[in-house]
Amino acid sequence: MGLRIVFAGTPAFSVPCLDAAAARGEVVAVYTQPDRPAGRGRALAESPVKQRAKQLGIEVFQPEKLRDAEAQAQLRALKPDLMVVVAYGLILPQAVLDIPTHGCWNVHASLLPRWRGAAPIQRAIEAGDAITGVDLMRMEKGLDTGPLMLRLMTPIGDEDTGGTLHDRLSLLGAEVLGDGLKLLRAGMLPVATPQPADGATYAHKLDKTEAKLDWAQPAIALARKVRAFHPWPIAECELAGERLRVHGALPLSEAAARALGVGERTPGTLIAGTKDGLTVACGEGALRLTHVQREGGTPQPVADFLNARPQLRTA
Repeated sequence: MGLRIVFAGTPAFSVPCLDAAAARGEVVAVYTQPDRPAGRGRALAESPVKQRAKQLGIEVFQPEKLRDAEAQAQLRALKPDLMVVVAYGLILPQAVLDIPTHGCWNVHASLLPRWRGAAPIQRAIEAGDAITGVDLMRMEKGLDTGPLMLRLMTPIGDEDTGGTLHDRLSLLGAEVLGDGLKLLRAGMLPVATPQPADGATYAHKLDKTEAKLDWAQPAIALARKVRAFHPWPIAECELAGERLRVHGALPLSEAAARALGVGERTPGTLIAGTKDGLTVACGEGALRLTHVQREGGTPQPVADFLNARPQLRTA
């Protein structure tokens, strides 16, 4: 006899995990956030998880919250052996955590206890972490504080963005969940180990107000922010009297920055404009913007941007 799994998730990140959980037809219901207004027309939009659940023919529930007795009775009636939660977006009270026979499992996109919270993927890039991963955790009442069962890791490359790392961790999440389900089906509940007491950090939700680049910061920190904030909310800056969104940027080496006399320039000064990029003095070093977007425009290589603003070209 198979498991009775209830899956709870909302964004695209959760979809591969839903597929992994549903691979044997064991998902009896999917919980996801209520439809929300989206796009310019603000029409109600279904979450990616809801769309996938409908394709799979799985019943969908969309309660506003799980704290009321009616929602809990509905979940209890499903008689779940296990509840799998992946970026659901609603807090599960203890009464809900206690319903499934084997409790609630969560797939989290960081190496806990580092980067608990809403934006672990982007914060890891922004902080310059060399490695991240996904944890399969047994949920408890605290925020991402539960004991860890399984883990898969991946390096963060110099070219990784919030988008590329999101996609890779999404697939790793499905893999680690699949490993856990195999053990459970074989009658071996994965061993849960308490998280270390030290090293906990919190990954605050991304905010558009963070997107503006502060040229007084080191170039390497700004380059990490550009990568972390892509594809949302996209870093932006004020340069040469214009507001630009920055889709690609690289910190110059110390030698290259010294050759341009960066140490003598005020942060925010445009040092050079070439087909390779717009080079800007920073608090430490220099940042070369390679792909930008003008207000009302589309993302473009700097070579194309300079065709429209030839006065900024230095070579």
